[in-house]
Amino acid sequence: MSKLDLNTLDLPELKQLQKDVAKAIDNFESRKKAEAVAALEAQAKELGFSLADLAGVTTGRKRGAGAPKYRHPENPDLTWTGRGRKPKWIEAHIAAGKDIKELEM
Repeated sequence: MSKLDLNTLDLPELKQLQKDVAKAIDNFESRKKAEAVAALEAQAKELGFSLADLAGVTTGRKRGAGAPKYRHPENPDLTWTGRGRKPKWIEAHIAAGKDIKELEM
């Protein structure tokens, strides 16, 4: 690699060089991490495991559907667990001045 004389560069060139160096460092680190993960995954596979198994990592939080907590008064097929966004029929019930406890199962 040839030596670069920084004293011959003007300010915009130096700033661009700084950006290029920072990007090169990030790319280098990302590449090295990916190589390390690939090597660890290969070694874990040889032993009959996945890397996630050995690290105790879960791949996202999975929740069950949950038991229904509220039921529509006229259509028993419409239920709500109480999690997430309120269904329109719950909102309409509350907007009518009624208590949500009336819909509990």
